[in-house]
Amino acid sequence: MNTPLLDAAAAQPGGDAAVVLTAVEPEPGWRAAAQRCAAIAAQFADAVDRDARFPSEAFDALKRERLLSVMVAVAFGGAGLSLAEVGAICEILAQGCASTAMVFAMHQIQVACIAAHGSGSAWHRQLLAQLVERQWLLASATSEETIGGNMRTSACSVELDGARFRIEKLAPTISYGAHADGILVTARRTAESAAADQVLIVALREETQLEKRGGWDAMGMRGTCSEGFRLVAGGLAEQILPTPFAEIADQTMLPVSHTLWASVWTGVAGDAVNRAKAFFRAQARSTPGAVPPAGLRLAEAVGLLQMMQARLAVALDAARAAHDARHGRSQADAPLAAQLGFASDMNTLKTSISNMALQVVHEVLMICGMAGYKNGTPYSVGRHLRDLHSAPLMINNDRIAQNTASLLLAQRPAAPGRA
Repeated sequence: MNTPLLDAAAAQPGGDAAVVLTAVEPEPGWRAAAQRCAAIAAQFADAVDRDARFPSEAFDALKRERLLSVMVAVAFGGAGLSLAEVGAICEILAQGCASTAMVFAMHQIQVACIAAHGSGSAWHRQLLAQLVERQWLLASATSEETIGGNMRTSACSVELDGARFRIEKLAPTISYGAHADGILVTARRTAESAAADQVLIVALREETQLEKRGGWDAMGMRGTCSEGFRLVAGGLAEQILPTPFAEIADQTMLPVSHTLWASVWTGVAGDAVNRAKAFFRAQARSTPGAVPPAGLRLAEAVGLLQMMQARLAVALDAARAAHDARHGRSQADAPLAAQLGFASDMNTLKTSISNMALQVVHEVLMICGMAGYKNGTPYSVGRHLRDLHSAPLMINNDRIAQNTASLLLAQRPAAPGRA
């Protein structure tokens, strides 16, 4: 749904040269809706951060604007937006409130998993239609107390009793779990299954009990309310996604997570740079005729932000190509080298953007000085810095780098003259 520019050349009366006129189509509705929601999120961002509370005002607005279902296909009543367009919404929201943007991103990751791997199931098709109608919010429970943050293994298992299932999980974090209408839960396929033989289950609120086991008094991203819970859920066996979780994680969950998270971090960094620009302009007005000394750092911050945006654009192109290959619009099955290359690209996207975002905000802090260090000024970036310190920890960068090293070992160098 990207809208191209419409270019037309016309000779102007009384002139010899032709002037190129660019007619730009109106902003798509989803972008304007995202900007309205971002304005509301920004209004309450400090209160959300101070009280470590869920950004309810922003999500009331997102539901009114029907943005929770933008990734659902048009056939089910959704907007059918692309990953790039959903990433743009994340970036817009992040300029108002990082917690709001991160919750929105995590919700869309769950929607993407259901849309990509549940289309063969009548129950999941109906779920998508209900999500559009009711603007449900979906959360995720992949971590577990006995296995930590390694989502590729589970200690808990599905208990089947005829046409129904039961699951019990001790989760150290379920972000915004208490506010979600459904939670996607990982578990071993059966009690006898290996730890890595996992399935993904959609647990709905009415048949899910959450017993709080830990609070969320964190450095940043405080509005995500990532508390610990004992989760007990039941329902129909049909609620278990038919695709093994290993495939869901590789094909959808990780690439969508890394691209949408990167979009959030880019948005946070972008808002910080906007504050630095405003500070720089104020300095310039106070000393007419001279370029303030912060100019060099501002140029560096802008350059880093542009590098983040370019890296994200490359990743979105790679994700689109991988999606097309899987769905037969390109060559049949991608060769192993291409799969390994895509996986390592997604990994380095996450590690590079998460580190670079922190660098950008550090430059902004040095530009704005005490005005950026203090809370409550137009140039404050303390919340930005604290929120972004979560970025290298969401699936720890050291763990990702180790995994990337293994992928790179398995890849053969490209022949001379080949990409």
